[in-house]
Amino acid sequence: MKHPELDKLIEVVRELRNPGKGCPWDLKQTHESLLKYLLEESYEFIDATENGDAEKMKDELGDVLLQVLLHSVIAEQNKKFNLEDISKNLSEKLIRRHPHVFEKSGKNITSEQVKANWDIIKNREKTNEHEHLIDEGYLSFPALFSANRIGEKTHSVRFDWPGWREVQDVVEGEWSELKEELESSSGHVHSRIEEEIGDLLFSVAQLARHLKIHPEEALRKANRKFIKRFQKMEDLIKKENMDIHSMNQAEMDDYWDRIKEEEKDKTFDDEA
Repeated sequence: MKHPELDKLIEVVRELRNPGKGCPWDLKQTHESLLKYLLEESYEFIDATENGDAEKMKDELGDVLLQVLLHSVIAEQNKKFNLEDISKNLSEKLIRRHPHVFEKSGKNITSEQVKANWDIIKNREKTNEHEHLIDEGYLSFPALFSANRIGEKTHSVRFDWPGWREVQDVVEGEWSELKEELESSSGHVHSRIEEEIGDLLFSVAQLARHLKIHPEEALRKANRKFIKRFQKMEDLIKKENMDIHSMNQAEMDDYWDRIKEEEKDKTFDDEA
């Protein structure tokens, strides 16, 4: 199967990185300087996917692909590896980790068994005998995502709470410890408050996991809900010829409550 547009795109990226006539901005970039863009573009694709916007998904996925190609061309120019090496490594790994697809036996398998086998094969590939079950690699994810993955890994060796009610007790305990620190007569110690907030967030992430809710996704939805509600509040304030910058907290709270009531009424109408 030929991919003329992909081949063209690869050549376009190589031209951008051409030392003689390329783009000054692209030529300045390194693996390290591009990392933030890979992260930003990935999150923009996630947002487009969650909004069900196929046209934007196509555009944002192209931006993610651009980052992959830039990294591969930089590595090629530094004589480290190239796109063919990446593709070969990935295809071999996919075949190796999907024996139920690429081997004759084991065709009848559930998705849960696939995931379990993937972990077994992945662990076999690790060559360091002293590698820990949970290593620093887990810190490379966004914090809530990482907390969820850590909980999943400890659950796999049965180092976990029996159910969500027990985790609820832990959350309440962490909240009590944070309140004690905040109300301490010795005054606020920033590092201790930070630690207690971290413990609270970690325990909330584990509660979400036990309830089959991904904490990262739940927080993203909460962020989106807040932004939409805040925008509605801004629109209502403008509609009534008010300036948000000159309003006090109590006045804005009143508008916020009105928006919440409107949303509640709309939900009731939709369900009626």
